[in-house]
Amino acid sequence: MSLMENERLTILHTNDIHSHFDSMSSIAAMIERERREAGAFLVLDIGDHMDRMAVETEGTLGSANVDVINLTGYDAITIGNNEGLTFTPEQLAKSYSGLQCPVVCGNVLDQRTGLPPAWMKPSLIVDKGGFRIGLLGATAPFTSFYELLGWDVLDPVETLRKQAEAIRPEVDVVIVLSHLGLSTDRRLAEQTDSIDLILGGHTHHVLEEPLIIGGTALGAGGKFGQWLGKMVLERKAESRRPVLVHGGCVPVDRSLLEEKVVLAIETDRMAANEALRQTAVISDRTLAIDYVHESPFANLLAQAVRRFTGARVSVVNAGQLLGDLPSGDITKGMLHSLCPSPINACTIVLKGRHLREALEQCLLPEYTDKPIIGFGFRGNILGTLCVDGLEITFDPDGGPYERIRSISLDGEPLGGEEEIVIGTLDMFTFNVGYPSLAQGTETRYRLPEFIRDLIETELKRPGALDECLRTRWQHI
Repeated sequence: MSLMENERLTILHTNDIHSHFDSMSSIAAMIERERREAGAFLVLDIGDHMDRMAVETEGTLGSANVDVINLTGYDAITIGNNEGLTFTPEQLAKSYSGLQCPVVCGNVLDQRTGLPPAWMKPSLIVDKGGFRIGLLGATAPFTSFYELLGWDVLDPVETLRKQAEAIRPEVDVVIVLSHLGLSTDRRLAEQTDSIDLILGGHTHHVLEEPLIIGGTALGAGGKFGQWLGKMVLERKAESRRPVLVHGGCVPVDRSLLEEKVVLAIETDRMAANEALRQTAVISDRTLAIDYVHESPFANLLAQAVRRFTGARVSVVNAGQLLGDLPSGDITKGMLHSLCPSPINACTIVLKGRHLREALEQCLLPEYTDKPIIGFGFRGNILGTLCVDGLEITFDPDGGPYERIRSISLDGEPLGGEEEIVIGTLDMFTFNVGYPSLAQGTETRYRLPEFIRDLIETELKRPGALDECLRTRWQHI
């Protein structure tokens, strides 16, 4: 290599691919093309490569993603909330057992040991060409969820700031793999001058040109494998610390394909489909779903959540279910396709007036037809609310917020200030969908089971199919 090539470092980065396997081969081809042309070269992923909505990820519990990461030639990755929260620690350890590059994340510890898990490095130093590079990583601190899975999560900004200042004298370049979101990336850059690059994700932001804060450059590549990030650093002869000479991200060229990645994905897809053909339960009837009115399939989900959480009442949105549940053999794959969201149940303590407000809202099309993106939701629209443990009478021709005539709990009218324990879905606690449900207190999340697991259990319960046909919403 020439001196100029040795003094130039190219970093390619991806984030929030969310198991869009249709983009992965093109990304691999673009990376390979850049690899042939560059000198010192580094490839990084910033988390949420996995998403259990995809059959390939669900059916292989992430090993399909690991195969792609290996074949693409990543040098290091960090975890996002989709890796950290939708897999148990044991599942993630098994998936990453075949990973050929390090997982770098400094703010996640095993509760039992107080140390990172064996497959995770809190920091890493790599040599590329003439560059000594310090890699740090952190993931969004969904503390309550991580604790239920056996992790402790440290404050990411404080952790990264200390790590960067400690590693700075040992390296030429400090790069942070940040699955924290743009506002946190900005704050981190403002609090230390020890970081050269923050490559970000989590909030799916696109930085077609780097954002410069002090001496730190921020980059990010959107979502779903639509963009490939690129940063080029160059070091002058008289300086140890290189400077950014080019950066941003470019659209992924879907006309390019990397054949070995195409073949690996197809092989993993076939294995995943085979694994998901396992029969979960046999049903003797079809359960319909309706997004505007009460329906048996959504009632079954409400029953499943109520029984699992032990709550007096349960409230769920019909939009979690993407179609009717047919009769006959119900496979694991079918449950996954009908309920793909990595959503967990939880309990909250809610006042009667807040519950009533949500139930009034679910009679309005601006709520039932509302598109929802993110927060674990993988459906299309919010859908109406279905319940278990309540009896509601309503006038469909009444005015907005004046349609419900009565709500009874155990045969008694529900009081406005009465506090009840409700089984519901974690996404409502993030103030998305029906906002009054976010007024709940004493929230207790229930991990690791997804709501599709609860549906499977409920389908096996004697009498459950008859119960879900019972009407909870009575027209006046």
